[in-house]
Amino acid sequence: MIDVPAFLDSGRPDVPATVTPRGVTPFHLPGQPVRGRLIRLGALTDALLTRHTHDDAVSQLTGQALALVAALASALKFRGSFSLQIKGDGPVRMLLADCTDTGELRGYAAADAERVATLLATTPAPDAATLLGSGFLAFTVDQGPDMDRHQGIVSLEGRLLQDMALHYFDTSEQMPCFLRLACRHTPAGWRASALILERVAGQGGIDPQQDAVAQDEAWGTAIVLASTVKDSELLDDGLAPERLLFNLFNDVSGEIAADLSRPLAYGCRCSRAKLAGILGTFGAEDITEMEEDGAITMNCEFCNLGFRFTRSDISQGAST
Repeated sequence: MIDVPAFLDSGRPDVPATVTPRGVTPFHLPGQPVRGRLIRLGALTDALLTRHTHDDAVSQLTGQALALVAALASALKFRGSFSLQIKGDGPVRMLLADCTDTGELRGYAAADAERVATLLATTPAPDAATLLGSGFLAFTVDQGPDMDRHQGIVSLEGRLLQDMALHYFDTSEQMPCFLRLACRHTPAGWRASALILERVAGQGGIDPQQDAVAQDEAWGTAIVLASTVKDSELLDDGLAPERLLFNLFNDVSGEIAADLSRPLAYGCRCSRAKLAGILGTFGAEDITEMEEDGAITMNCEFCNLGFRFTRSDISQGAST
């Protein structure tokens, strides 16, 4: 079977061709041991979240997960993708999101609507811990079919999704970092954002004259300043990334070195050609069992679209 890219798959249902041109803004603080990335999903948030019908609390959590993986994937130095998977015993039993190194973003939540409704009746604004319950969080780096995948798994610890991610970083001995996630339904639609800071190791971008104590103080000050950011600022389409970063850090740095922004895009990678090839691996009896009204429908959980296949579609897909 030939691996046909989704955008060349003429039989694929329509999905939003949504791009946020300035989705990722990398930056560093000159002379300080701090680098980071500001993530603004913009209208892409609405295009992704409205593919599914969820209560706002579930959509908000999903939007935060999308901003999180966009923040982490934007640090990849190779072709591949970064994914988040959470499984819990709460009303939201699964949360998935992934983003490629080129900014193709997708995600969805699997939730029990009745349990969510019951929860919201007593807790109008549940946090991530209440929605997810007990379970685990897994981050996976995929460098393609010719390379082994790298995965780290930790238990769910913390009240907010950002707390759960920071628990992973703490236990995996990653470099010290700060993380803030935001998602909200605004008058312009759903918006999501992330701000991540990383402490730079070694001499990368740090004034070599700074001693260890001064570096510790500079990192601590940057975290304090980053903690003052408001959700309304992170989600404001009219507030330029450079202006937001300057407002936050100019007192400690005097200037902000922002690199070129990079785009984020609607990136569900489902493909009719791939799905037909998968069906072609099943035997005749299995195909008969899956048929309904002379066809089989396979749903993509990410973009929430159904692909309908007849037997002739399946045989063609298996032979291409």
